[in-house]
Amino acid sequence: MALMIVDGCTACDACEPTCPNEAIKEGDPFYIIDPMKCTECVGAEDEPQCILVCPAMECIVPNPDWAEDKDQLQEKYDQLNS
Repeated sequence: MALMIVDGCTACDACEPTCPNEAIKEGDPFYIIDPMKCTECVGAEDEPQCILVCPAMECIVPNPDWAEDKDQLQEKYDQLNS
């Protein structure tokens, strides 16, 4: 399942450089995650790096419109990095 950034984001820029797929971009008023590129760091890391570095608790959450299992996320990661 891709992640998304919701209200509470402070636009601090901590998450953008940690994304291995470059799925996070500056938006207005806060950052956005491209669900076509987000793999929750499957394939690159053990857990989503954006969540680990985010100082605003609970503003990065699963995107309910992008239900994917771990195998699907791995396949997406492989396609993005081939």
